[in-house]
Amino acid sequence: MTRTMPEHIRTILFNRVPEVTLAFWVIKILSTTTGETFADYLNVDVGLGLAVTSWIMTGLLVIALIAQFLTKRYTSGIYWTVVVLISIVGTLVTDTLTDVLGVPLWISTVLFAAVLALTFGIWFLREGTLSIHTIFTRRREAFYWVAILITFALGTAAGDLISEGLGLGYLFGTILFAALIGAIAMARFAFGANVVFCFWAAYILTRPLGASIGDLLSQAPADGGLGVGATATSVVFLVIIVGVAAYLGIKVRRQRQAAIDEFEPEMVLARS
Repeated sequence: MTRTMPEHIRTILFNRVPEVTLAFWVIKILSTTTGETFADYLNVDVGLGLAVTSWIMTGLLVIALIAQFLTKRYTSGIYWTVVVLISIVGTLVTDTLTDVLGVPLWISTVLFAAVLALTFGIWFLREGTLSIHTIFTRRREAFYWVAILITFALGTAAGDLISEGLGLGYLFGTILFAALIGAIAMARFAFGANVVFCFWAAYILTRPLGASIGDLLSQAPADGGLGVGATATSVVFLVIIVGVAAYLGIKVRRQRQAAIDEFEPEMVLARS
């Protein structure tokens, strides 16, 4: 008789998204920063313009998503490529609403918050959970990526609203959003707040945090930044992302081998 696979082994072998660790949050914040600076680099520095940049990045995102959905389980390089591209596209969506259509940032923030709440509501009604530890099917993953895209657009709008719309500056935005994430971490680990709620709240806030960090580093001193530049900031952070993602890929392969060794009856299925 075949044993029932323990939940932790099933998660290691078949979950389509990575384990939430410190490395996960490091890449997430860096990818949001890269999304902010790289979008500015293509739009302004290279001179492609907002429309052309949006079309190019959206096309690349579609290709990356197709590759992601064709995989059988979490693959580090493909997954984090999607995250970086979706961070750029999310930024461009908000920039298009603001710069092209003239939608005020506070309206964009409220709009994206409402759309995200609706997405979570439909996801929960269809699947019964919002946990990222149970992304075993492509339908759940589809909900996951839609939510991720909206969080990037929402985070961009909220970050720009605080730093630029209200004129509070990039440094203030960085400190504010870092403090809010710290408060969520305290609520989770000190007071036992719901893990799913804390994850998504922190995930949303890492976007404006990353955007504030990106603008703080890349913008000219006259605009409230440190003047590092969009190119240098993007390159440095991309190198770090690639390094950490490679480390996670090696770690996941070792975890899967250990899980297979622990549950040998499912070895053929896990390797299929």
